[in-house]
Amino acid sequence: MIPIGTLVNIFAVLFGSFLGLYLKKIIDIDMNKKIFFVMGLFTIVLGLSMTIETVDFIFMLVSIVIGTFLGEYYNIDGAIVKYINILKQKLGIKDANFTDGLVTAFLLYCIGSMTIVGAIDEGLGNPPSILYTKSIMDGISSIVLASTFGVGVIFSIFPMLIFQGGITLLVFLYKDIFPQELIHHINSVGGVLIVVIGFKILGYTKINPTNMLPSLVVIFVLYIIKTSLF
Repeated sequence: MIPIGTLVNIFAVLFGSFLGLYLKKIIDIDMNKKIFFVMGLFTIVLGLSMTIETVDFIFMLVSIVIGTFLGEYYNIDGAIVKYINILKQKLGIKDANFTDGLVTAFLLYCIGSMTIVGAIDEGLGNPPSILYTKSIMDGISSIVLASTFGVGVIFSIFPMLIFQGGITLLVFLYKDIFPQELIHHINSVGGVLIVVIGFKILGYTKINPTNMLPSLVVIFVLYIIKTSLF
């Protein structure tokens, strides 16, 4: 299986990054804010469209509450940032702009629920519409990031290929264990996480979508328990 969604995503980032480098002197701060505002609104609409398709709102709510508690308790987002900083030190990278560009782009493109949900969705055999949407958003974001941080943004495509593409291939190999009802549950929970990403883009930072990622594991565990008991 070829992870088409991830490859399109990579192309979008490359195109946007080179365009951002070319337009570096044209894009100003005010334009950046307007672009991210539109992206935030669109992300919320996308997430809501996925959430309303849930087959069990209570099941979804319990999964999100437990998953968010676990993510916040263990501070998943903080752990990710910590290990990335350690990697930066081991690689001995001195160029501040290069490093900041790569790390910022990696966090934005790869460490998020849209990446997880989109990769899983494609691996299950569905059209990679979520990753196509993410590609457009990442392409626009890369224009802004590359105009700010430089060529470091381009190198974020390597962890994207490994991380996002790897999830798609893994799910594709074991998709037979995913019944249709479970897929609906995963999509609905993922939709809530995508809504939160939209709010974060708009500037709401009290809830961290990365720390909500355990919800996708919790919904799987609860589904197994539910089917075993009933």
